[in-house]
Amino acid sequence: MAKTKAATKGGSKREKPPALDQYKKPLVGIVLAMLAYQVMKGMMAKEILRVDMTATANELELREVFFGEETGSKNYAVLCYPESALYPVSSVFQDAANDGSAPAEFRVIDCDVPMPGSEEGKTVVGRFKLNKKTRPVVFVSGAIGEPKQVPAKFLKTGAMLTKALKNLLEPKAEKIETTQDLRSKCLDKDICGLLLKGSKVSRKYVKDAVQKLVVEYPKVTFAAVDSSVLYVKGLEAEFLEELQPGMPRFVVFEKSSGSTDKSKTDSSRLKTTAVALDVDVAYGPMSNLIASVFSDEATMKKVDTTPTIKTRTKKLEKSENEKRLRLKNRASGGSSGGSGGEGTTFQSGENDGSAAGRRAERERRRAEHRKNNPDYREKTPEEIKEMERKRRIRMEEEAKKWNMAPEDAAPEGDEVTGEEYLMEDWDEDDEETDLDEDDGDDEEVMDLD
Repeated sequence: MAKTKAATKGGSKREKPPALDQYKKPLVGIVLAMLAYQVMKGMMAKEILRVDMTATANELELREVFFGEETGSKNYAVLCYPESALYPVSSVFQDAANDGSAPAEFRVIDCDVPMPGSEEGKTVVGRFKLNKKTRPVVFVSGAIGEPKQVPAKFLKTGAMLTKALKNLLEPKAEKIETTQDLRSKCLDKDICGLLLKGSKVSRKYVKDAVQKLVVEYPKVTFAAVDSSVLYVKGLEAEFLEELQPGMPRFVVFEKSSGSTDKSKTDSSRLKTTAVALDVDVAYGPMSNLIASVFSDEATMKKVDTTPTIKTRTKKLEKSENEKRLRLKNRASGGSSGGSGGEGTTFQSGENDGSAAGRRAERERRRAEHRKNNPDYREKTPEEIKEMERKRRIRMEEEAKKWNMAPEDAAPEGDEVTGEEYLMEDWDEDDEETDLDEDDGDDEEVMDLD
């Protein structure tokens, strides 16, 4: 019994908790270290300038930050941060500014006050439609154009924001996938270098060449299209050799003033010209070609039809290769075969009934008309638009008589640009080819004879 009591007494004995006094020094050391880190971080933090939004604001500075109009070469990363804020600047934004590798100058601005000079009292948030639910509110602006807000997924850490700014602001080749992309990203620019890659993934030496050229020629827009699956109609047959699988090709477009009539020297109408690289694609030849365009030493050729993006098919390649052959024969003064490949010959200006012959006849008559009319002048884009407007009115009036809509009328609400009518010539060969060939998309026509 005594043994049992002793065992019970020994078994119920508990250890006492350690005294907190022994942890005081380590805890004080940790707190002091954290304070010292924050102080050092604050001392090393890069100063971020504030953009003045008061009534005394500098209008030139505002236009430079928002649109890059003053220098035309600087980009900005801007944080919406109220001037009366009691909280510190976003650590994500501050860390990205401290990193210093992003190609932008960092600024803070009060986005909730009316912009100076705004009659409607719009704020930066309202003027550029920024989403205040995204925290922090960061946008990029300057040389790239109007402010564009940085998505929330890139605002988690300073490193992520820095990477996002590099992707958004560093110059690079535009990706072309549609005709609209080709026009807006390349053809509408003063000078554009278009790379037809020939494969889905560019070779390393091609990537390196484009990266160097983008930095070397900041005034040139560079674009790339995967020509292994896409075909640039109106360009490849007229300017380039036939595609070799995996081999890239390069063309430089330039907007130049003037008209096709050489006797007119005061015309301000713009036309698109192009020159192709006639050797293998590499940094040296590409750079020399662009330099020759800038120095007006390159032999530029007018682009008769606005290039369009088509899906590359065997049928399209066959018709375009036949067209390329006809153009070569015509340039060399030889024979030009019809679309059927029979090989019909004609003399320059002689109409033998083929598409090429009818085109030659039209060119002969056009040249004869200009020669006999010394006061002849090219129609301006405004005159062409007016002619197109009147034509559509006549079509609508005729359509009402038959209770039907004109087939080529533009969808309601779309603007008629008349761009197709700005070209002096168009490719009648394509029209004849489309009519002669049996396209799977065309409707069947019943023979009533």
